[in-house]
Amino acid sequence: MKPKPYIKGRGAQQNVHNRFLEHVYETREDFLEFCRVEGESPEATRTEYLPIFPKTIVNKVTSPDVGMEYSMNPYQGCEHGCIYCYARNAHEFWGYSAGLDFERKILVKKQAPQLLEALLRKKSWKAATVVLSGNTDCYQPAEQQFEITRQCLEVFYKYRHPVGIITKNALVLRDLDILKKLNDFQLVGINVSITSLSEKTRRLLEPRTTTIKKRLQTVKTLSENGIPVNAMLAPMIPGINSHELMKLAKVTAEHGARSFGFTVVRLNGAIGQIFTDWIRKAMPDRAEKVLHLIQDCHGGSINDSRFGLRSRGEGKVAEQIHEMARLAKKKYFAERHFPSLRMDLHEQYKAGQLRLF
Repeated sequence: MKPKPYIKGRGAQQNVHNRFLEHVYETREDFLEFCRVEGESPEATRTEYLPIFPKTIVNKVTSPDVGMEYSMNPYQGCEHGCIYCYARNAHEFWGYSAGLDFERKILVKKQAPQLLEALLRKKSWKAATVVLSGNTDCYQPAEQQFEITRQCLEVFYKYRHPVGIITKNALVLRDLDILKKLNDFQLVGINVSITSLSEKTRRLLEPRTTTIKKRLQTVKTLSENGIPVNAMLAPMIPGINSHELMKLAKVTAEHGARSFGFTVVRLNGAIGQIFTDWIRKAMPDRAEKVLHLIQDCHGGSINDSRFGLRSRGEGKVAEQIHEMARLAKKKYFAERHFPSLRMDLHEQYKAGQLRLF
């Protein structure tokens, strides 16, 4: 049987077994072969938007390796299709595969703004930065249709509450008006993810994301409007984009970023299988080299769950990446800093509202 063709426009090239499902339903290979011969695609390319109804929307983050206290995700699954995305594993909790399902079955939380407002109104809630996209991108293509992120930003502004954003989509500029209002009160900080300056690399790693040119323009536009931007140069994948770290830092600084952060790639859970299958199809000439370099960063394994090390990596390859980062910060960001967001305004708002009663 011929090798399965590379699926353009998607990151994952397969659906992998969901470890939480007892029963597995497999499609007959003869039917798949029939579809290929007859010119019919067995792989549906259309993205499905499926409404879900959670009881809460803000999640407490307990990992010491993640620089946030609370996260909020209007969508589960992400059409961007970044092959390395750690959020893929979360899709299994919903009964789907971390592979193609993660990119094609997007779970939509239409009640997110109402759930957020209910939380911020509670007397027991103490202001702490809530980060939109702690798991999946809040400005992924679904946001064009549903505008849930924008509605949530309006709630944050109404209650004078600090909010962080992580995105790799220029769609964030659609909401520049509300972002400027939040920034007037020092209530917003934005992390723009840029993993490469090569469009060829970007299309392979992150097939349905905004182009590098538009992302850099996003950093510039936000910065010109006084909104603090941190460039997320993550993950660094040895053998693919780690050699670009210095240049990425330089270019993002030139476009106005106030700081940058990075992580060393790790391939936990189902991501290891998905990434390995992908790289052998997308970059067959260097697949084994890249996989070995990743293993060198994680004690001989591509899977690393050790707190304190899993995002930093260890060994000579990881140390070289960290050394480049130290030099880049000294050279391009020495006089810059990312400001802290204000926590006091939300308490003042609540106190003022209570006086009305």
